Amino acid sequence: MTEAALVDPAITQLHPQQETKKPLKSCVEDAMQGYFKQLEGHVTNDLYQMVLNEIEEPLFRSVLQYTKGNQSKASELLGINRGTLRKKLKMYGLND
Repeated sequence: MTEAALVDPAITQLHPQQETKKPLKSCVEDAMQGYFKQLEGHVTNDLYQMVLNEIEEPLFRSVLQYTKGNQSKASELLGINRGTLRKKLKMYGLND
């Protein structure tokens, strides 16, 4: 069984009184609803690219932390080519 298969698809969020689980897609949906509410009817462009840019950096940072900086393991976990991972890490300044 792969490491990815062992990971719970829900994200655990800690609250002062309790621990709850909320699926990642629900977190994204909540964030998007909040973003649209803040727009107050104003027009936005390139939303897809903006969301990808917002998600990729913390995703890569978290995966690298999980794999203890092992880029080979990180690329395998992410399902992307190691070269692509290195390019993205450089783009976000995470290639230390």
